Amino acid sequence: MINYPLKFTPILKEKIWGGTKLKDLLNKKSHSDNIGESWEISGVPDNISIVKNGSLAGKSLQELIHQYKADLLGEIVFKKFGEEFPLLIKYIDAQTELSVQLHPNDKLAKERHNSFGKTEMWYIMQADKDAEINVGFKRTISKEEYLKHLEEGDIIDLLNFEKVKKGDSFFINTGKVHAIGAGVLLAEIQQTSDITYRIYDWDRVDSKGISRELHTGLALEAIDFEKKDDFEISYDRNSNNSSNLARCEYFTTNFLPVKGKVEKDYSKVDSFVILMCVKGKVQIAIEDKMEKLQQGETILIPASITKVKLLSENAHLLEVYIE
Repeated sequence: MINYPLKFTPILKEKIWGGTKLKDLLNKKSHSDNIGESWEISGVPDNISIVKNGSLAGKSLQELIHQYKADLLGEIVFKKFGEEFPLLIKYIDAQTELSVQLHPNDKLAKERHNSFGKTEMWYIMQADKDAEINVGFKRTISKEEYLKHLEEGDIIDLLNFEKVKKGDSFFINTGKVHAIGAGVLLAEIQQTSDITYRIYDWDRVDSKGISRELHTGLALEAIDFEKKDDFEISYDRNSNNSSNLARCEYFTTNFLPVKGKVEKDYSKVDSFVILMCVKGKVQIAIEDKMEKLQQGETILIPASITKVKLLSENAHLLEVYIE
């Protein structure tokens, strides 16, 4: 049994749209000024997280799952996913806009890529003045209308944009077109998948003058052309109380502000629990073991651990597990 919470070494990703907030605000260690993503906990092949604390330091997430199975993941999670870790946990810094994109559902992703689909959610940690995101279309459109606008280079005329601020949260279903806008720093919880269909990239090119690949054909069967106002999340922000942000078959995410001491009982949660610190710092006590978590850090509590104490003057956490 693993008797302490696990921290992993972040896997940093340079991106054409990345910036310096992951270094400057979240204390990620890098010499690059274009870090777009910090993969906090990953089971994606060739990007497997490595433990950096305690007696298991140096072990990979895959090794831990193979050795500890349901003790790490939970009985139901292990039965459903086997030795594949089901979530990918990230922090994202968009210095400039990400491409307009979407993700396939489980069925398409399995058929085409032997992968999970990609349902995801965002929690805005910081946003520059007038920063915005794209989520979905302004109105329901036809495939023909979409292709016409794409061909004529004015697809952005169809897109729905939302101004964002710190504390906003959004749920992104598979098939929904979306883009994180310039000046946004966020936490992302998603299915374990790196499958993205890029449909528009703001006509940008890399340092060699080369445009990134678009996936127009692949995207057609995956896009949801219907306008659905199902993305913005409202939630309570009461101290020391877990308030639900998102609940779906792939993950449950709660917002948990901690002031003083909170005791959590996870005995009825048959799953690992992930805590992402999106503000402040918190101490996590499990029996006689203590671990500190500060803004921009993430920790995994194995399913075999059910009693957790949290201590903080003022911290905001995202609490993630699978129901």
